[in-house]
Amino acid sequence: MALSKKPVTGMRDILPEEMRIRDYVISVIKDTYGRFGFASIEAPCVENIANLTNKQGGDNEKLIFKILKRGEKLNVAEAATEEEVVDGGLRYDLTVPLVRYYSNNAAQLLTPFKALQTGNVWRAERPQRGRFRQFTQCDIDIFGEASNLAEIELILATTTTLGRLGFQGFEIRINDRQLLKAMAVAGGFAEEVCDNVFITLDKMDKIGMDGVEAELLENGYAKETVDKYLELYRGLEQAENGIAFLAGKLEGVLDVSLMEGLQEIIDSVNAAKTADFKMVFDPTLVRGMSYYTGTIFEIAIPGFGGSCGGGGRYDKMVGKFTGKDVPACGFSIGFERIIMLLMESGFQIPDRPARVAYLVEKGVEGQALYDVMARAQAARESGAQVLVVRMNKNKKFQKEQLEAQGYEEFVEFYKEALKK
Repeated sequence: MALSKKPVTGMRDILPEEMRIRDYVISVIKDTYGRFGFASIEAPCVENIANLTNKQGGDNEKLIFKILKRGEKLNVAEAATEEEVVDGGLRYDLTVPLVRYYSNNAAQLLTPFKALQTGNVWRAERPQRGRFRQFTQCDIDIFGEASNLAEIELILATTTTLGRLGFQGFEIRINDRQLLKAMAVAGGFAEEVCDNVFITLDKMDKIGMDGVEAELLENGYAKETVDKYLELYRGLEQAENGIAFLAGKLEGVLDVSLMEGLQEIIDSVNAAKTADFKMVFDPTLVRGMSYYTGTIFEIAIPGFGGSCGGGGRYDKMVGKFTGKDVPACGFSIGFERIIMLLMESGFQIPDRPARVAYLVEKGVEGQALYDVMARAQAARESGAQVLVVRMNKNKKFQKEQLEAQGYEEFVEFYKEALKK
């Protein structure tokens, strides 16, 4: 039987033109984040299965590619539970591995520690536009900074990067998990059901206020509670300043310093930003990961329906590894979606070197070939990108293919000319 030439479902082959853009975007990301003091690190792509299934990853924990035990440790015939045959898994994001990395190496790291990670992650989900089972993430995280300086730096670094890539008019939506809970409790919901309420609230942009109301009632919550809760959101629609409105409505339920902190993040970013974007307070923003403990934020780019990145504060996660909590906050760019949007817009890498193709006729060999290769090397030393290939019989078609790959200049070498 012939081997399959197609990649596994949800995976894909990346052709050279896209790869050039991906490499360029990675270089911009690393350069920009480096200017903000973030240091590149790397952690293994395989993690202990117990770390990946610690009830912190939300629905992503249902999508783990699990790894069987090896050798004598694998005994499928006698296993009664999955735990007896599985001991590892491919990482579904970069945060869980990073927290383990920090917990293991904290004594050798600066405080605060500003980490930059780029790498593949895997999720066994249904592939769709801009979503694959293997994809690249780019994260920045700050450990050991309890103040909102961490949020400000993360947002500025990320938006500066997007600006350098040509994105304009996008939004950074910001909220706080503590505020979400305070609004639910003020509405009359018990704390233990808040996460279920947030699952419905997260659909607000798709089903609207009436849809959220209908679903909450359908889920069995009292109409009085639902009405009181949603009255806060209806009031926000009329308020000039949503943060100030909620600070008044939630007095006694929520520490006023939290609202002041949100406003300070927005004002500080607006005062220092260099890219073209808006900071938007969005009290319906939820973010799916249950490890978030405070501020959360998300990137919204015009023309794309979903999020193009996001993050937030997760101050309790290090403590699950070490027994001692450490302030932590991170921001992840939706790398694959950014690449997709750039490709669809016809993005061209700026200031790229001249791209020259040397077409060498069959029969050019010996000293003549040495001379061609020496000339190519000299051109590369001067900054050009030079491709040396044998000339095809159908030279016109060959040039058309090379032009499609970005080659702008052609130099042809014929054996008779080189003999002179």
